[in-house]
Amino acid sequence: MSDVNLPRYDELPLLAGTDIRHAWDVFGRDDVLGSVNLLTDERAAAAAQLVRTGRRISLDLPLDVPDPPLFGRQAHDHVVFALNRNEMDDRLDGFHPQRSTQWDGLNHVRCREHGYWGGRQQDPTDGPNELGVHNLVAHGIAGRGVLVDLAGSLEAAGDYHALDPHPITVEQLQAVIDEQGVQLQPGDIVCLRTGWTEAYRRLDQSGRAAYAADPHHAGLRAYEDMARFLWETHPGALCVDNPAVEVVPGNPEDGSLHRRVLAAQGLTLGEMFDFDTLSTECRAEGRWSFLFVASPLNLTHGLGSPGNAMAIL
Repeated sequence: MSDVNLPRYDELPLLAGTDIRHAWDVFGRDDVLGSVNLLTDERAAAAAQLVRTGRRISLDLPLDVPDPPLFGRQAHDHVVFALNRNEMDDRLDGFHPQRSTQWDGLNHVRCREHGYWGGRQQDPTDGPNELGVHNLVAHGIAGRGVLVDLAGSLEAAGDYHALDPHPITVEQLQAVIDEQGVQLQPGDIVCLRTGWTEAYRRLDQSGRAAYAADPHHAGLRAYEDMARFLWETHPGALCVDNPAVEVVPGNPEDGSLHRRVLAAQGLTLGEMFDFDTLSTECRAEGRWSFLFVASPLNLTHGLGSPGNAMAIL
């Protein structure tokens, strides 16, 4: 289905007993990619024309950050050992692919009794349900990245801190997009900088330990207006520098943004991306778009993957 034929948000069917609209039939009931379908060859080729300086900026945090890990995940052990007298090797024990900068697979969150993307009912703990991150690898993640520097604008306006549970509304998001003079296009890889990574880096180790026990941060408000905005702009993926995309803790009356957009709309989400250096470079150059490329871990039926992402200016 071409972009011009995508239905409007309010034309999508409702999941029974909820205010959540789903796009399970938009790309076909057997679809395993969701929004990544919009990352076409033509868009990747066009995005390559954005490269001017060739400056390459990693968008990943180190694999051991945050430390301690958040949301009950564990720290991995990096073990170095000798294969023989002359060859060294290493391994990761207890490795959580979603500990640090990460992609969420479409099998990561279900929409209550309605299931995962496409209405799939099988939990991955009972066996594969076709939605693993290996699908992202087979298709590839490359296209026009667009940085929306929310922190740069909200901090300047005052009364904003990335580690406070500030719910970012559609109006605030759109205001920053307009301020930057950005025109979002279908298939964009939208990168939202809330300032989380910068604020987290300022914490000492005791502060990080306390934070891991009670994570909280600014993020997108999880209400229906946000789901409508994200569907209508049709990003190929949405990457945020905070640990959950949405505000934590959220408002139960708003619901879960992961349910609204990952499970119901098939929007691929990235979390804990590092946009600090990128924001400095983009602001200095006076442009906010770039070539975004990522190669997720080729983990068959995986529920998540390290980001392995780069911006090329």
